[in-house]
Amino acid sequence: MKFLLIRLLLLGIFAVVLVLVVGFARGYRLDFTQKTVSSTGILVASSEPDGAKILINGELKGATNSNIGVKPGVYDVEIAQDGYLSWKKRLSIKGELVIKADALLFPVNPSLSPLTSFGVVKAIPTKTHEKNMIFSETGDIEKDGIYLIDNRNNPLARINGQKLLALKSIFPSNYTFKDTVVEFSPSEKQMLVTFLQAPVETTGKVTREIEPTILAIYLLSTDDVTVSPFEVTTSVEAVRSAWDIEHIEVQEKLIETFKKPIVKASKSFNILGFSPDETKILYEATESAVIDQVIKPALIATNQMPEERTLMQNAVYVYDKKEDKNFKIADAYNPEIPIFWYTDSQHIAIREEEGIAIVDYDGSNKRLVYSGPFQPEFISVTRSEERRVGKE
Repeated sequence: MKFLLIRLLLLGIFAVVLVLVVGFARGYRLDFTQKTVSSTGILVASSEPDGAKILINGELKGATNSNIGVKPGVYDVEIAQDGYLSWKKRLSIKGELVIKADALLFPVNPSLSPLTSFGVVKAIPTKTHEKNMIFSETGDIEKDGIYLIDNRNNPLARINGQKLLALKSIFPSNYTFKDTVVEFSPSEKQMLVTFLQAPVETTGKVTREIEPTILAIYLLSTDDVTVSPFEVTTSVEAVRSAWDIEHIEVQEKLIETFKKPIVKASKSFNILGFSPDETKILYEATESAVIDQVIKPALIATNQMPEERTLMQNAVYVYDKKEDKNFKIADAYNPEIPIFWYTDSQHIAIREEEGIAIVDYDGSNKRLVYSGPFQPEFISVTRSEERRVGKE
């Protein structure tokens, strides 16, 4: 009998401890002032770089990466670190739910370092910004040429990380890199380099716009060194047509990984780019449409920014298939202004009149990360060493 009582006592203690552990894990806490047990929400805050301050309604609550228990309510959350632009968002915390705050912090005063030790007359990123083509033209026959900077392996700030693709000496001597147009294949493994002859302005006469003359078009590899360039001036339309077909096939395969309502809605937008992890679509609405709900009922404890499922023509949106959310990024799309995915699939880079901005994929936390001089037509991003090792 005594042995049975001991077993029942131990079982009871185990049950009580289990209830307490489960309750604690679900966010329940003892309120000593009210002498009650109340539910709390969990704020999971992370940042890059790590160790930033977490402020809730202006009060310091800890540092990233950590979990903070918060009573249900609406709070202004700020993640800040000295020398970096702060991340801010208003979040609604609910009992027993986990709310995430993931902040990417950028320096207030970004440092600049040279890409090359020789002259660059043109720099062109591929559409995914995984590669950058650097055109050097200084008169040095041994160095002038087309170089590759591979963002998948090397950060942009690393000096002399270029790979030679083609020396300028393999092209006719009267051709110049300054007057070139570059097109990339959908796989970004090939590129078309078009050499142009700019119109000569005659002194004393009225200046008028004249179309430049095409001298030659070459098909080059973006991975390997080219010794003898392959000229495709007379057959370039066939190359472009093949690329168009390849582009459509690639996009169709990617869009098929999304649910039927999104596949149907995709007829009403122009895809600007899939996120690197292929879970989100950055797109321009080409006509008015409605994005039907895919996940029913809607998921809880997801992104809290207001979404817009009724599309406005020419506006820019991001659709997230993991959470079935659609966010408006801009009222209008300008093809002359670069807008593209940042490497972490959580942010978007935008060129603006005053500089370069980064915005969260839901359209919030827009921050001007650079406002100094830069080449307007060239913006590119790269994986930092920490991000590549830590998260990929």
